[in-house]
Amino acid sequence: MTAPHNLGWISNDNMALLTDLYEFTMAYSYFRSGKNEHATFELFVRELPQDRSFLVSAGLEQILYYLENISFGEESLDYLGTLGLFDTEFLDYLGSFKFTGTVYAIPEGEIYFPPEPVIMVSAPRIEAQIVETFLLNTFNFQSLVASKAARIVLAADGRGVVDFSLRRDHGADAAVKAARASYIAGCLGTSNVLAGMFFDIPVFGTMAHSYVMSFVSEIEAFRRFVKDYPKNSVLLIDTYDTIGGAKNAIKVGKEMKKAGRKLQGLRLDSGDLALLSKKVRGMLDGDGLGYVKIMASGDLNEYRIQDLVKGEAPIDTFGVGTEMGTSRDSPALGGIYKLSCDNLGPRMKLSCGKATLPGKKVLYRCMDTEGMYWKDLIATWDEKVDLPDGYKVLERVMENGSITSDVPSITVIRRRFLGNMEKIPALLKDINNPGSYSVEISENLSRKAEGHLG
Repeated sequence: MTAPHNLGWISNDNMALLTDLYEFTMAYSYFRSGKNEHATFELFVRELPQDRSFLVSAGLEQILYYLENISFGEESLDYLGTLGLFDTEFLDYLGSFKFTGTVYAIPEGEIYFPPEPVIMVSAPRIEAQIVETFLLNTFNFQSLVASKAARIVLAADGRGVVDFSLRRDHGADAAVKAARASYIAGCLGTSNVLAGMFFDIPVFGTMAHSYVMSFVSEIEAFRRFVKDYPKNSVLLIDTYDTIGGAKNAIKVGKEMKKAGRKLQGLRLDSGDLALLSKKVRGMLDGDGLGYVKIMASGDLNEYRIQDLVKGEAPIDTFGVGTEMGTSRDSPALGGIYKLSCDNLGPRMKLSCGKATLPGKKVLYRCMDTEGMYWKDLIATWDEKVDLPDGYKVLERVMENGSITSDVPSITVIRRRFLGNMEKIPALLKDINNPGSYSVEISENLSRKAEGHLG
């Protein structure tokens, strides 16, 4: 099921206003001056966030549906009219607005690196300008969370990771997109039921401490829960005392075993997770409940998880919330959207420290004899490049304002990501001392850039 572009508080007719005011003021000036020639804009990231060695593409599906459906409803046009900035002729133009451009993009789940173009929009200038903010808002956030989640999944080293970030995410829309992005990057699923419905993501949930506290005793709470959920029997054991909770859970587990059922798991949410998980594992194994899994949660991130894994803590699944859904250590991705070509030819920003590369581009990825990625090359759109070990990464995903092919399911996107992780150099997977990846600029593109600088 494809999620709508909003969660109910913004009507579809008003989604076009989810942008910065200056997109409209520029568009109006273009309109008044007849400057609506075809132009190409590119979305890319200038530099890697802190401690990152790669980024994960995410958010393209929402971008494509937005571009295909963007329109201005009567309420939106009435509001723009109250600003006193635009004449009736321009508002009438917006009333029949439709995106008619062509879009090339890196597929979702693909690995990318600065300063590679990840989305390239070619359209009449006003159209390409108005959609800028939504593209940046959507891609920057989902790519940020997917990249953080990828590090956490790497740290788990084959053990499961579940998104628990909903209650700490920065708003409802962010929470749904965070669940989606983290699933793409290898998480098993999410606690977010709405995201589960929208995107067909597996949902996970156990109980809260308040549930245990709602009964006369802990063991009564456990017995009630497994009675109601015999096939989803994961018990939270640290409400009062973790070891005491484990003992009560084991009693319930034995009762289930006698009745021909199996206790599924125990969750630890506080304390010394390494020590407690080892003690609880020993208790479970000693009482014939070796099949019961242990889940851990509580302010986890990739570094804490890595320490637990290296310390051989017998934890099967990690629930990760705040650190992943907000990318707490580096909470913003510096993706930008810049004009690269128009009727005047290749365009290049020259601002100090913010220079861009001119013209439309092609991105190639090169593989070694073992099928591993070893370098990328950014080239001009029309140059001939001899790369027998390379392929084009950007794909045409929209033409004349219409999506060109079926949008892949989230399962397919996730599978693509996992396949990519098998192909990137091992140094890029080191979360403590991440290595670097070679991104080269073709000689022709370099000459064009130097010509603009000169």
